[in-house]
Amino acid sequence: MNKDNRENVLFFAWAVSVVAMFGSLYFSEIRKYEPCELCWYQRILMYPLALQLGIAIVKKDYRFALYSKWMSAIGMVISAYHYSLQKLPFMAEAAPTCGRVPCTGQYINWLGFVTIPFLAFTAFTLIFICSMIILKKYKEEPTS
Repeated sequence: MNKDNRENVLFFAWAVSVVAMFGSLYFSEIRKYEPCELCWYQRILMYPLALQLGIAIVKKDYRFALYSKWMSAIGMVISAYHYSLQKLPFMAEAAPTCGRVPCTGQYINWLGFVTIPFLAFTAFTLIFICSMIILKKYKEEPTS
């Protein structure tokens, strides 16, 4: 994979993070869906990714993928847990109280399975995969 392809993969990861960030802002600021506690944790991980990956694109620094890999991996775990609270009955029964908005609540349920945590999980997964591709190719690159 040449540098142009790595740039494309990095740009794709950044685009995913920006779409996820603006998507969450759309749901909270325009649709007026109040985020639950787990949604806030996912935002705390996603918003800096948009900034970090944007900086990585400008600097053409592929080592930023190391940070995005770990942040997206943690985000995947939180999103998967949040999604399981919404969709698995035995998890929902034992769900902790999340404050004013329950973490089991589903503002959207497109096609019977697409909820906001599912969208976040998808975004984190795509960023994680892109980060792994970039890191693999970065390590293979000969040093000069």
